[in-house]
Amino acid sequence: MADQQHAGLLCLRCEAPAQLQCPKCVSMGLAKAPYCSQECFKAAWPEHKAVHKSAAAAGEAWLFCTKRGKSRSATMPGFAWTGPLRPARIGPPRTVPDHIPRPDYADTGVPESELESKQQRAVAIRSPEEIAGIRRACRVGREVLDAAAAAVRPGVTTDEIDRVVHEAMVEAGAYPSPLNYFNFPKSVCTSVNEVICHGIPDQRELADGDIVNVDVTAFIGGYHGDLNETFTVGKVDEAGKALIKVTHDALMKAVEACKPGLRYRELGDVISKHVQQAGMSVVKTYCGHGIGDLFHCAPNIPHYAHNKAVGVMKEGQGFPTAPMVHRGQGRGGLWPDGWTAVTADGQRSAQFEHQLLITATGAEVLTARLPSSPPLWWEAEQ
Repeated sequence: MADQQHAGLLCLRCEAPAQLQCPKCVSMGLAKAPYCSQECFKAAWPEHKAVHKSAAAAGEAWLFCTKRGKSRSATMPGFAWTGPLRPARIGPPRTVPDHIPRPDYADTGVPESELESKQQRAVAIRSPEEIAGIRRACRVGREVLDAAAAAVRPGVTTDEIDRVVHEAMVEAGAYPSPLNYFNFPKSVCTSVNEVICHGIPDQRELADGDIVNVDVTAFIGGYHGDLNETFTVGKVDEAGKALIKVTHDALMKAVEACKPGLRYRELGDVISKHVQQAGMSVVKTYCGHGIGDLFHCAPNIPHYAHNKAVGVMKEGQGFPTAPMVHRGQGRGGLWPDGWTAVTADGQRSAQFEHQLLITATGAEVLTARLPSSPPLWWEAEQ
């Protein structure tokens, strides 16, 4: 049993103030199971232990989930892995309390309102009320990402990072946007080493020398706030640190370029110029996107040079931009889970993302780092 206070929780058996929590539920990422004493826990055990068995059985179904809910073998005989990383056991999805408002896909896995929206074809100009709501979601997303960053260290599983993110979201009254979006099974994306994006948190422990991207999106008050950062795990080699710094700086150069009248396609030129000068490549498979009351909508903003994106930026528009940078040639592939995008040559990839609002003179970074944000590697070494 965990020997700690659990303020605000009541014993499941007698409803007295809780002092302890079932450690098995904690380790399995299940809903909190608080008890007031060892005696109550022991008395409840014959019935309570059935929760663990049913959750373990359900968890097997998530061992190797896929984007559209189709099952595949966990071993995938003959699959050509591009790098040394392998998937580990994926635990069951975490639950969100009923009182927290959620997007339409939370129960069905299908974002019907997003698929049917006119915002897929026309870029929305946000009203002051909408901007206030989006700004709130971005602030929650920033605070949650900072909580996740503080948990990154050797020996921690990405599933533990998922738990940190999930509980921080719930505490803030937010729904973790990735959860059940097109059946994605977890509350955050964690992309390690050669994973470009959309990595599924699992039971693999982060190792000294890894790099990991944590991609957080908060849904609160009817709006989404989206951002991500790539972190060092323990002692990372100079090549890995350089990859992270180049990616971060490419994002910030793109932010500086944003203003009314700039063509969306020009962001790819700005990003690619900086990345190529460092001898690295921009991943072409994924792009920035519109966001607000929908998780993904227009515009689509590629991060590579000479792209064909249509349109110009206008005051009141908002979108995340998220360059993904690869030490190889920028080509990628997909794991059999239908989500995990990896580099074709197994080399590492990094990503940084900020959600922006176009203003009269430039761009406001709605997900800007706070004075309390854990330092990135070069900030820690100053």
